[in-house]
Amino acid sequence: MSNKSLEPITEMFIFETEQLLEQLEQIILTGEKMNGFTSQDINEIFRIMHTIKGSSAMMFFNNISTLAHSIEDLFFFIRESKPASIQFSNLTDLVLKGADFIHTELAKIKAFQPPEADPNRIIREINDFLKHLKKLNSGSESVYHPSSKASPAETKKYYIAPENPQKIHSQKVYQALIFFDEGCQMENIRAFSVIHNLKDLVHDIHYYPENIMDDEAEEIIRSNGFKILFQTDQPVETIRENLMQAVFLKSLTLEEKDREEEMIINNTTVPEEPSRIPRETSPKEETEALSKTFSQGMISVSTNKLDKLMDLMGELVTSESMVTQNPDLRGLALENFEKAARQLKKITSELQDIVMSIRMVPLSATFQKMNRIVRDMSKKLEKSVRLQIIGEQTEVDKNIIEHISDPLMHLIRNAIDHGIESKEARLAKGKDETGLITLEAKNAGGDVLIIVKDDGKGLDREKILKRARENGLVNRPESELSNRDIYSLIFLPGFSTKESISEFSGRGVGMDVVSKNIGKINGSVSVDSTPDEGTVVTIKVPLTLAIIGGMNIQVGKAIYTIPTISVREAFRPGENDVFEDTEGNEMIMIRGQCYRILRLHRIFKIHTDVTRMHEGILIMVESDNRTICVFADALLGEQQVVVKGLPGYIKNVKGLAGCTLLGNGDISLILDMAQLVDF
Repeated sequence: MSNKSLEPITEMFIFETEQLLEQLEQIILTGEKMNGFTSQDINEIFRIMHTIKGSSAMMFFNNISTLAHSIEDLFFFIRESKPASIQFSNLTDLVLKGADFIHTELAKIKAFQPPEADPNRIIREINDFLKHLKKLNSGSESVYHPSSKASPAETKKYYIAPENPQKIHSQKVYQALIFFDEGCQMENIRAFSVIHNLKDLVHDIHYYPENIMDDEAEEIIRSNGFKILFQTDQPVETIRENLMQAVFLKSLTLEEKDREEEMIINNTTVPEEPSRIPRETSPKEETEALSKTFSQGMISVSTNKLDKLMDLMGELVTSESMVTQNPDLRGLALENFEKAARQLKKITSELQDIVMSIRMVPLSATFQKMNRIVRDMSKKLEKSVRLQIIGEQTEVDKNIIEHISDPLMHLIRNAIDHGIESKEARLAKGKDETGLITLEAKNAGGDVLIIVKDDGKGLDREKILKRARENGLVNRPESELSNRDIYSLIFLPGFSTKESISEFSGRGVGMDVVSKNIGKINGSVSVDSTPDEGTVVTIKVPLTLAIIGGMNIQVGKAIYTIPTISVREAFRPGENDVFEDTEGNEMIMIRGQCYRILRLHRIFKIHTDVTRMHEGILIMVESDNRTICVFADALLGEQQVVVKGLPGYIKNVKGLAGCTLLGNGDISLILDMAQLVDF
C-alpha cells in the first residue's frame, strides 16, 4: 500500500474548493427551482468562481483556473447588466458541467494524477451562452444552441491595470492590512493568493513580510497581519471588493495614503506599523465586522488529528477499565479508591462524549447532494420529481457519513426510476403530476434512522416473488413469507425486476450495494410498500463506529462481545423448551414466535463443558429484521468497548467484525450479527 500523502497546501486547496463547489451547487439548484437568482446569489457565485480561479492559478492548475474564469465572466455580465431574460435551465446545465469538470480534476489530484483535462468544450458553450445573453440584452434576437461551435475561449479581464507610465502620477496610493481567521492555517499561502488576485488591478505593489513563502512569514502574518502598499486608478470599492474575496478573511483595513507618502512605493519598503486613517463605518460594515468577529469561534482541524484523538480516547477508556477492574483489587474494601474510580469514570465518560461530538457531522451536506441526483434523473427520464428534506441537521460520526452516501444515491435513483410514475400515469391515477421523494433523518436512541419515502406506484409483490422463484432465492414456503420478507428480496445481489436495461437500472446492481454498505457499519435496512401509495426504505445506522456499547459473553475460555444495539433480550431456557425443525435446526418458541438457535461453540469450534441449554444462556439478537438466539455459557455484563481491526491473518473469518481489549487485559472478539444470522 502506498504511503504517499498530499502536501498540506494541496490538501487545503482541495478541501476549500470542494466546499465552494458544494455551495455553488446548492445556490444553482435553488435558483433553477425559483427560476431566478437574487443579487446576493449572483454575488456569491461570482465570489466562489473568483476564489477558485485564484487558488487554482496559484497552484498552477491552469485548466481549472481557465474554466472558473469563464464562469466568472458569465456571472460578471449577469451581475452588471442584469439581463431581463435568462434561460435558467441552460444556465444551470452549464454551471453544473463546469462544477463536474472541476470535481473530476480534484479527484485526479487526490489520486496523484496530473489534472490535465481540456476544458475548452465547456468554455465554448459558456461563451456561446454569454454571447446570446449579450445579444438578447442589446435587443437583437438570438437563439441559444448549447451544442453549437464557437471560437476558442478568450482571455478577459474586467479591469485593466495602467500600462502608460505617464498615468502613474494620476493614481492614488492605498495601504491594506489583512488579518485571517484564527486557526485557518497556512496564512502565508492565503496572502500569496491575495496578491495573485490583486495584481491585475494595481501598479507597483509591495507587501510585508516580503518573502511570504518562508515558514517565518506565516507566524508574522498571524500575529501582525499582512500589509500591502500599492498604486491604482481603480475606485476604492473595486479594490475593497477584490480584497474581500479572500478565504477566511477576519478583518480588512483599506486606507488612502497622502501624496507625500508615495516615496514609500519608490523605496519598496513597507513600515512595520503603518499609521491608520480613521474613517466612519456604515451600519452594514459594522454588521459584517461583527459577524466576522463571531467566526473566530470556528477553526479547521485535520481529520487525521481527530482520528488520532479518537484512538487516544479509546486507549483511555480501555486503561480506565483496566484500573477499575484490576483482578488484584478483587475482594478488597477500598472506599477511597472506589470514590476516585467513580470520579475517573465520570471524567472519562464526559471526555468521551466531547471527543465524539467533535467527530459528529450533520447529514445536511450529504442530503443536499441528492438534489443534484433528483434534478439530473428527472430531466433524463422526463419525469417531474420534487425532493423534500427533513432533519438534515441530524449528526452522525464522520466515518458513518462516508458509508451512507452511495446507498442514499442508489435509493434515490431507484425511487425515481422504479417508483415515480410518468406525468401521464400520475394524472390518470388522480395524483399530482410532480412526484415527491422525502429524505428524512431522526435520532432513535443510540441510532439514527434515515428514511427514503416516495409517493410512486409501490413495489409489485407478485412480480418480486416471481423473479425470486426464477432465480432460486426463495428457500421457505411462500405462506411463511410476510410482505416485508418479500420486499427485502430486492436487496439481494443480481436481483432486478426491470425488464429493459437503461442508464440507471436493469443490470441487477444498486440495491445490493445499499445492503452491503449499511451492513459494513453495523446498520440495517428495511423496506415497506403500499400499491399506488409508495415505498418507504428505512436505514438504521449507529451514531459512531469507534466506541460502542457491547455485551460480553463467555464461551468456554473465550470471550465474545455482541454490539448492544443488536441485543433484544437474554434468558435461560427450560430443559424442554428447545425442539428441532424438519431440517434438524434447533428452535425455540418465544411468545408464539419460533427462533433459530445458534451455538457459538460449534461455529468457532470451542471446547466447553456447557452444552445443555438449561445450563447456559440464550441471547436474542436482531440484524436486518432477522432474529436468532445465540447460545453461550454465561453473560458477563455490558461495557463500552473500543473497536479495533482484526489482524490480516484472521480477517476472512465469517462472523467476526473486530476485536477489543477488556478491562482485565483479555482480548474479546466482536461478533458480526449481520453475518451470524446467515449461518
